[in-house]
Amino acid sequence: MRALTLALLVLATPAMAGEVTLTGTPTQGALLVGTAPGAVAITLDKRTVPVSPEGVFAFGLGVDAAPTAHLTVKFADGTEDARDLTVTKRTWQEERVDGLAPETVNPPKAVLDRIAKENALIGKAFARTTVGTSFASGFIWPVTGRLSGVFGSRRVLNGQPMSPHTGVDIAAPGGTPILAAAAGVVALNEPNLYYTGGTVILDHGQGVTTTYAHLSSSTVKVGQRVAQGEVIGKVGATGRATGANLHWQINWFDVRLDPELVVPPMTRPQG
Repeated sequence: MRALTLALLVLATPAMAGEVTLTGTPTQGALLVGTAPGAVAITLDKRTVPVSPEGVFAFGLGVDAAPTAHLTVKFADGTEDARDLTVTKRTWQEERVDGLAPETVNPPKAVLDRIAKENALIGKAFARTTVGTSFASGFIWPVTGRLSGVFGSRRVLNGQPMSPHTGVDIAAPGGTPILAAAAGVVALNEPNLYYTGGTVILDHGQGVTTTYAHLSSSTVKVGQRVAQGEVIGKVGATGRATGANLHWQINWFDVRLDPELVVPPMTRPQG
């Protein structure tokens, strides 16, 4: 049986042909990056996982991922490696807010139509399958500041349960430069979406994307390649934001993941 290695460090040495190596810890909200030289097809619970010619791949475990994920790797020589990954369950925060105006909890039809069109644009960006593997080089914080919202937290508004929070909110002064968390290609750049205001989505390859929302302005264009650490816009309070902050999220296709799991602990400037 082929060897499967689980590691917590960024990939440092190439895996040998026929060996499956995973970087990351299987837990709800996690992005796992792997190598499998010679692999021709990979599936996660029967869902196709893109793999580069060199055998680099990634997949995500969502906020409500099941206790077990089944990974299957098929190799060019006709052999197969099938493994069950035990997924750690997490406890999510819950916040109750009452007394809100009804239209802020349940928008009117005209607004719902707009939201549906905007969600289609976002969904198209998330659905991209490109050959890049810049996700394998790791991620950095796009801005630093107080975390005012965390991944997976659930709000109950006027007694109505809402969807889990899809990323992290980082409070920072308006105009603060926002950096690309990893190298990639601009997949979406919209100045005024209903919920997220100024929004940029970067494609890092194989379904891995990062989203930057509530921007006051952007400095990139769709199709542009950006380097890790390159300025892509400025912090703002556009869309449904209550103050200047960056909403930052990471996806594997339509699976929302926890950004805090892909970056080192935040280092804030002294003083």
